Amino acid sequence: MLKFDEQKQYASFEGALKKRSEIEKIVDQVWEKGFDNIFFIGIGGTYASSMQVVQHIKEFSAMPAFVEHAAEYLTTGNKALTSNSVVVFSSVSGTTEEVLAALTKIKNEVGATVIGFIDKDNTPMGSLADYTVIYPMNEQLKFFMLADRFMQNRGDFPDYDELYHELDQYLPSALVEVEKSADAFGQAFAEKHHLDTMHYFVGAGNQMGATYSYAMCYWEEQHWIRTKSIHAAEFFHGMLEIVDRDTNVTVFLGEDSQRPLAERVAAFLPRICGNASFIDTKDYELKGISEKFRGHISHLVMMAVTRRIDAHLEKINCHPVEIRRYYRRLNY
Repeated sequence: MLKFDEQKQYASFEGALKKRSEIEKIVDQVWEKGFDNIFFIGIGGTYASSMQVVQHIKEFSAMPAFVEHAAEYLTTGNKALTSNSVVVFSSVSGTTEEVLAALTKIKNEVGATVIGFIDKDNTPMGSLADYTVIYPMNEQLKFFMLADRFMQNRGDFPDYDELYHELDQYLPSALVEVEKSADAFGQAFAEKHHLDTMHYFVGAGNQMGATYSYAMCYWEEQHWIRTKSIHAAEFFHGMLEIVDRDTNVTVFLGEDSQRPLAERVAAFLPRICGNASFIDTKDYELKGISEKFRGHISHLVMMAVTRRIDAHLEKINCHPVEIRRYYRRLNY
């Protein structure tokens, strides 16, 4: 398989799960001190991950949790973000300009408690965090572990221990097997769509962050293919009027509470479009994972599938995804 190291993938997921005890200690300390609300702050891909985790919290808990866009915070601020707030961020480099500036403002002017997930130690953003977790990759999994612990402490997530018993035992191997199972689909999808002039991605629930990120951070930024992401609940309020027989549309179907919104779009599209695709996490076995927890991790399943599309797109288009035209090459 292209760009697939089974042992490395397994170790990556396993290593992230082993960070749970560290995350629990941080959450428990913050819980003991008390707080009013939680803000997940980001931009680009980290904003998408924040969308996913806040949607997850909204589904299970009344705990006040918000998505904050770093660039918007710099211009507008947020009166709800106070010294009694918890601010959570994630970064690969620890140097993302807008997030770094927002965190500097939050620490110097607001005094909120900051928790950072960073791929490496000794970074500018890390120096602004009260608590840091250093581990590369698996941003969404780490965010969910943090949120789940907060919700367990609040009494909103009684299945916490059962869930993580299963994830610790079975999640790494389950996601590796999903990626292997999805390879043929990924190749066929890439062969069909590698020359698309426009492609629409539709999703809902924890898949909305996936569609948002996949369209922007992967197809636009990495593959240079024009795309648009749209929430399934909004599809029938505009987008349906520009879909015709040949429009490239892909619907992401997850397994959380908002699945019916995506199913509605998936049921309608074949009536007007001959070029629609559907990626359904239900199609993939998750050995050892209980049915009631599949929705909890369906965004991770979707990422395993789309990772195979990306590997084949990169080869077919002869375009290494590390290459950028403008990002971190020009000042803007």
